[in-house]
Amino acid sequence: MIVDCGIYRDGRRLEGPEDFSAALAGARAAGGFVWVGLHEPSAREFDLVSQEFALHALAVEDALKAHQRPKMEVYDDSLFVVLKSVVYEPRRDAVSTGEIMIFLGDAFVVTVRHGEGAGLAAVRSRLEREPALLGKGPTAVLYAIADTVVDHYLDVATELQTDLEELEAEVFSPARAGSRHIASRIYAFKRQITEFRRATVPLGPPLARLGGTGPSAFATAVPFVDDTARPFFRDVSDHLTRVNESVESLDRLVSDVLSAHLAQTSVQQNDDMRKISAWAAMAAVPTLIAGVYGMNFQHMPELHWLWGYPAVIVLMVVLEVLLYRLFRRRDWL
Repeated sequence: MIVDCGIYRDGRRLEGPEDFSAALAGARAAGGFVWVGLHEPSAREFDLVSQEFALHALAVEDALKAHQRPKMEVYDDSLFVVLKSVVYEPRRDAVSTGEIMIFLGDAFVVTVRHGEGAGLAAVRSRLEREPALLGKGPTAVLYAIADTVVDHYLDVATELQTDLEELEAEVFSPARAGSRHIASRIYAFKRQITEFRRATVPLGPPLARLGGTGPSAFATAVPFVDDTARPFFRDVSDHLTRVNESVESLDRLVSDVLSAHLAQTSVQQNDDMRKISAWAAMAAVPTLIAGVYGMNFQHMPELHWLWGYPAVIVLMVVLEVLLYRLFRRRDWL
């Protein structure tokens, strides 16, 4: 559905016609731009927008189907940018992702949002409170959205770091070290990190190009983007670099935590096997002696001696005590 449609000139929102064609013509005549915001539009709803703003068919298909990697595509009449929004859900201690598609033209911005991530109403309100920034035109909208998305990345990375610390404490807790559910929790956490990485890592090259730090970036300007905004995009790119470093660190740490948990499990299993072996050895000694006397041969040692039975019992007890002390000394019991 269409969430909002506004006409902006000199950093101020103007009252204008609701018809897209008339709004675009008025914005171009006044030196402003039109910003249309949509949320999970149907094919019919988006067909009207794509025709009025002459959006490329391939970009329109990507915007409707969603499930795209972060990227930037340059077409004849517009610039197409895909961002992945990431939101941390405290109730489930998990991250959820959405998508924001941005079409940037000479006098228009079309944003298409998919998923349950944070909306763009706060971004629009922020820009409307900063006329100097909004006066930069469609470039300001692209910058504000990218800046907001990457700032949310930093918040999510902080929350995931906290969750990882709690998971580490649980793994190394003596009471929970052998819990069978810890491995599944670690694996689920690693999947969240992987999902987070899919949102952050591919965004690096587009932001680098927008900031003028990519390969041959200074020789080739990005169409429909004001060159004076490059320092702002470089700032967003720096923040994204911090996020990617955090993601890499989290991924390495969770792998180390999983390895430590598996090592702890292996050590505990070895300890259990040693205890079982020690008890089996202790049970084997009296069983052996009793088995010898149970073979029913006539000429057995001390068979007719009055104290033969008590002597054998005492021998069994002494051997058991010696074995117990030996295994205790070697930490097998």
